[in-house]
Amino acid sequence: MACRISELVIDCRDPQRLAAFWCEVLGFVVLDIDIDDGAVEIGPREGFGGLQPTLVFSPTTEPKAGKLPLHIDVNATDRDQDAELERLLKLGARPADIGQTGEETWHCLVDPEGNEFCLLRARLS
Repeated sequence: MACRISELVIDCRDPQRLAAFWCEVLGFVVLDIDIDDGAVEIGPREGFGGLQPTLVFSPTTEPKAGKLPLHIDVNATDRDQDAELERLLKLGARPADIGQTGEETWHCLVDPEGNEFCLLRARLS
């Protein structure tokens, strides 16, 4: 038997703001808010333990230092890449320059706190 990723924990300054952004991006809902530390867990409507991992936004006062060693890749599900890019930018994502050549089939972006993620070309159903 193997393991499966069930949660991704992301340190951030404003868990509520990032949770709202990523809920819109992924079509997720808030599953839990930790009253003690303010962490916000989001995930698919089916909840924890399904095929997709949940995201936990954990509050920190530490500043982000440099490029993250891990980033999220996303794919559009109901529109083409250009339309999804436009939607993500309206939600608050910003383009990121990480040394691309301009020939890539993906778009590098950052969320409202500067965490890198990529929008891939393929549409998933």
